[in-house]
Amino acid sequence: MADVNRLHFNEEASTYDSKHSKLNERLAEEIQVRLDWIGVDWASDDDSDDDSDDDNDEEVKSKPNRPRREVRLLDYACGTGAMSRALAPYTTQSVGIDISENMVAVFNSRAENQDLSRDEMHAVVGDLAAADGPQPSELFADPRFFNFDIATVGGGLHHFADPELASDRLVERLRPGGVLLIWDFLPHEPYHGHGVMHHGLSEERVRKMFEHAGAGKGFSLDVLGSGIVPGQHSEEDKLLLKRQIFLARGEKAA
Repeated sequence: MADVNRLHFNEEASTYDSKHSKLNERLAEEIQVRLDWIGVDWASDDDSDDDSDDDNDEEVKSKPNRPRREVRLLDYACGTGAMSRALAPYTTQSVGIDISENMVAVFNSRAENQDLSRDEMHAVVGDLAAADGPQPSELFADPRFFNFDIATVGGGLHHFADPELASDRLVERLRPGGVLLIWDFLPHEPYHGHGVMHHGLSEERVRKMFEHAGAGKGFSLDVLGSGIVPGQHSEEDKLLLKRQIFLARGEKAA
């Protein structure tokens, strides 16, 4: 199934963003209004004290800018980077990983077009959820692939043969207190699309998944709405593809 997904998303990469633009915009808005709920100590550009004297403008201006708090994001099954872009204003580094070479190429091209350096936003090809070993390559043993403040999977778990294994592997790469954040679909009528392994995930399954991975602290699942149709489809298919999308979050034990 990994090869099926890789080939499918390689074909979809060049048109993926245009097909899913409305969904990605909606999700970015939903994520950004839930920053407090997600619970990461986000990066800040604030260079003034809360109790500073508003009348003393010169003193405030003369203070050096405080460095942004470092906040590192692991964007797994990153695709073209929708999750990274949604959280870019609040993080200092986004590392994407995807099984599709073409998706990774689009991710990196979009980051470069935004004048972001490789240290700020960059993706690599890989599969952390391979069942035949702890790592698919030595690349992911590098320290830069560990101690993230937040790890995300945006709409990818229903394509994975083993979502539980993927969650386990991601939480291993969080720092203590780091947050696992996913969005996906609640259970729905079967639809046999390309590489679809699970027809949605129940809240009970997601909760157990987080707990097993060691990120059950503060678990919360928020349903964003119903009637959402991912991508562009015929009117007939739209009736079959209406989905309820959820966001779920939990913290890795300290």
